Amino acid sequence: MMTEAGLPVVAGLTAKVNPLVLSLMGGAALAHGATALWDLSLATDKREVTPLEQHIHSFLEVLPLTAAAVTTCLHWDQVRKAIKGGGRADDWKLLPKERPLPAGYLGAIAAGVGIRARRSGPSTG
Repeated sequence: MMTEAGLPVVAGLTAKVNPLVLSLMGGAALAHGATALWDLSLATDKREVTPLEQHIHSFLEVLPLTAAAVTTCLHWDQVRKAIKGGGRADDWKLLPKERPLPAGYLGAIAAGVGIRARRSGPSTG
């Protein structure tokens, strides 16, 4: 699930938002939701899943969809290109941002994610 959420985040931070990136975000959000549903169905057979845990998971499920929706709203011109099948070949290529984010900013995000992932360890589902 970290990969399903992480790939579109990295693409959104480093690549030009185009139909490819928007499609990646949408597909990843759907995959993340499907994985969460599958994970929960497995967990309920093995242990009690409390209402609080379900509520927390429902919040976490919505985050990738919300990020994709906000990005879609901010790049509506690219949505129109995606609906039309893309105007140019570059619309479906992973291209770097025209004004990239500073390396220090990206490094701080990567460090924060790495520290968080290391502390939480592998999922025990």
